[in-house]
Amino acid sequence: MEIIPGGIVAPLGFKTAGVYCGIKRKRNDLALIVSDVDAAVAGVFTTNVVKAPCVTINQAYMDEGLARAIVVNSGNANACNGERGYTDAAQMVKLTAEVLGIAPRRVFSASTGVIGHALPMEKITAGILEAAGKLHGESCEDTSQAIMTTDTFPKEVAVEFDLGGKKARVGAIAKGSGMIAPNMATMLGFVTTDVAIDQPLLQEMLKRVAWHTFNSITVDGDTSTNDMTLVMANGLLGNEPITDMESPEAREFEKALYSVCLHLAKEIARDGEGATKLVEVTVQNVAVPANVARAYEANGITMKPEHKASFARGVAKTIANSNLVKTALFGNDPNWGRILAAAGRGGIDFEPEHVEIALAGTTVYRDGAPTNFNGYVVSEAMKAKEVQILVNFHQPGGETATVWTCDFSYDYVKINAEYHT
Repeated sequence: MEIIPGGIVAPLGFKTAGVYCGIKRKRNDLALIVSDVDAAVAGVFTTNVVKAPCVTINQAYMDEGLARAIVVNSGNANACNGERGYTDAAQMVKLTAEVLGIAPRRVFSASTGVIGHALPMEKITAGILEAAGKLHGESCEDTSQAIMTTDTFPKEVAVEFDLGGKKARVGAIAKGSGMIAPNMATMLGFVTTDVAIDQPLLQEMLKRVAWHTFNSITVDGDTSTNDMTLVMANGLLGNEPITDMESPEAREFEKALYSVCLHLAKEIARDGEGATKLVEVTVQNVAVPANVARAYEANGITMKPEHKASFARGVAKTIANSNLVKTALFGNDPNWGRILAAAGRGGIDFEPEHVEIALAGTTVYRDGAPTNFNGYVVSEAMKAKEVQILVNFHQPGGETATVWTCDFSYDYVKINAEYHT
């Protein structure tokens, strides 16, 4: 597998355009992503009870499992705007379908930005018309910029890999910086591929991949109203359609999908609002609680790998979401006690004296007490752009899970205190 340029237009048969239509003060704020032919579409969406119209409309359109285009705006979430919000979201879809000459149910939409403000539909209309006239397949920098809100840099990636003797491609873009605590996050993710694959398999793969990537990052413990990841697979590679989840072709494709999603997920965590470092939290050897294991066995049900690992991931997320841990990381303070205390409310039973904690490559806690580590050396190591926290519970038959987060700086408070004004 090789990383290549192009992002979402690297696969065959995709075009895009990002333009500035005046929703935001500056930077591109509206984009189209278009496939030359109908594509199988898969999607995962926010689990928040409060959902923007773009989410509920997309979920309804998922019934047919086909898409030709995505229209997306930034600077305005079009959430919690009553009936007008739904009317405006439907109008975005209708206008995009008309200008592209396709059926409205083949157009998916996304919005991101401030909640509770009506969309400026005159500007949206002008932006859709302009973007439709500028569609191209050269790069996706204009589009990756158009979906940004508080992001400090655009996020895009593409890979090429062998699939049955053909050079298949997967490309992706994403936005996200704050309110990141999946499932999912305050993020938008759009993935394209020229691989032919049955829609139900694509949907199952995306759910599985999202669990390990976009649903394994957190910035601040908040989940928003508009979050989604959409995948379009148009089949223009000409491969024999993937219909068997256990086939070698399915495994190769899922590796590529996982690769681009993990890359973007980590970039979102790295770009957390006001962040100075990317933090990787790995929790090892957490056993499935005995009562849960017995209940599954008594009912003759086999636990899925994701469920087995969910207990370890629950602890990892508790650590990653701890404001005290995150502020210590910003201050380069090797305060292992905050990590252990966060683990203690992570929803599992364990013996503290069996836990081992390593911070920035140094074991700082073992056998129920701190090790004889050099605080200055660890603090210096914590100044790196990427820092690792490793917590090993040493429970027999346990599972491992990793999540990614960032530190909390003064700037996080400043950005969010002034976001609406």
